Amino acid sequence: MSFKRFLLRLPIMHYRLEIPELLQAILLIAVGLSAVPLLEETLGMTKEVALTVVAVAEILGVLHVTFGDPVVPGWVASALSLILVFLSGYAAGPDSIHAIIALQILVAFLFIILGVTGLAHRLMKIIPVSLKSGILLGAAFAAIDKVVKPGGYFEHYPVSIGAGGLVTFIVLFSMRFKVQKQKSRLLAQIGKYGMLPGLVVAMIVGPIMGEISFPDIEWGFIPLKFGELFKGYSVFSIGFPSMDFFISALPMAFAVYIIAFGEIITAEAVLKEAEAERPGEEIRYNSNGSNIISGVRNLLLALFAPFVPLAGPLWAAVSVSIGERYKEGKEAMQSIFSGMGTFKLFAAIFVLFLPVTSLCEPVLPIALAVTLLVQGIACSYIAIELVANDKTAAGIAGTTGAIIVTSGINWGLGAGLALCLLLEMNPFRLNEKSSDNR
Repeated sequence: MSFKRFLLRLPIMHYRLEIPELLQAILLIAVGLSAVPLLEETLGMTKEVALTVVAVAEILGVLHVTFGDPVVPGWVASALSLILVFLSGYAAGPDSIHAIIALQILVAFLFIILGVTGLAHRLMKIIPVSLKSGILLGAAFAAIDKVVKPGGYFEHYPVSIGAGGLVTFIVLFSMRFKVQKQKSRLLAQIGKYGMLPGLVVAMIVGPIMGEISFPDIEWGFIPLKFGELFKGYSVFSIGFPSMDFFISALPMAFAVYIIAFGEIITAEAVLKEAEAERPGEEIRYNSNGSNIISGVRNLLLALFAPFVPLAGPLWAAVSVSIGERYKEGKEAMQSIFSGMGTFKLFAAIFVLFLPVTSLCEPVLPIALAVTLLVQGIACSYIAIELVANDKTAAGIAGTTGAIIVTSGINWGLGAGLALCLLLEMNPFRLNEKSSDNR
């Protein structure tokens, strides 16, 4: 096998708990909880069952640090908008449940097979850059459309999304903010918390403007409805999807993996940069191991708790902010595992507490909308960078993205591949921007 042995990492025994990451986990769990309305809308789950699924997904995320993968995992967030377009072709209920199960099983096997064989990097090198860019543009267009279209989230929460989104964009993307935080300790601290400042602003502005209610804090633990989840959503109760569902989901699964692989490349870059700031400490990251763990998470969820956003290898915003704090030295953060592990461990714990989930509940649609907008911007600039200085590739990418949104992933990928073959001299040339296999 081409991947190194997994290394066990347990809290307290192998890494200390970090207070800043623990505090971040309390409110940033709102992003994870924003999957609740998605599960209700697309799969017809009750709120209690959806909360149970989110709790299972968060707990499975702890597997990464536990088995030596030094990242904060999350959803395959950049693919979420495409997944919603895919599911829009199915009525909420048995059909949409079987569709997401089929998709998640296929994605799981792609992760596992490519991780075990070590072929992920090689496969990604031969996929045309224009097609990759087109998939990302399709994801960007679909994400923004989900928020701003008539009847979308923005129509219901314009001020809250506007205020929360504006703050989030400034913290994550503003060049002026990046310059100013070099001069200001306060701005530097705010910048380390990624989406959190925007969510706090939305939680304050929303109730004041009457767009959302003030939180009704409840005490105790969330109601875990494992019986209802198993009876209504597990393949061992409702049966495996038919072959038609798998065939329909196959192009979507490849598109999801292409996007997820970009997150793996991002993880490599973030950890390499962090390691350079503390040269005496080695950060071991193995992309094949990350693939395998992500695949196991997706497979377990598909079988027992189908999860619309899927299980991805990286929550980029949080991992980057933790990486920045790691650079400050051992006194600030003992190890990369102590930061990443503390955040994910306590996110998995806090999601079980009603005071936390009830505090976040009113802002969940806004958190989801802001997440989609952030993914829209991120997917757009990555897609454009991929085809920079190549007019033909840029044209193919734009056309592919538009067809994905208007006609679906199958037509989009088909048209994109046809255009690659017709218009590019050598569409399957090695992509020099891809990382080498490790």
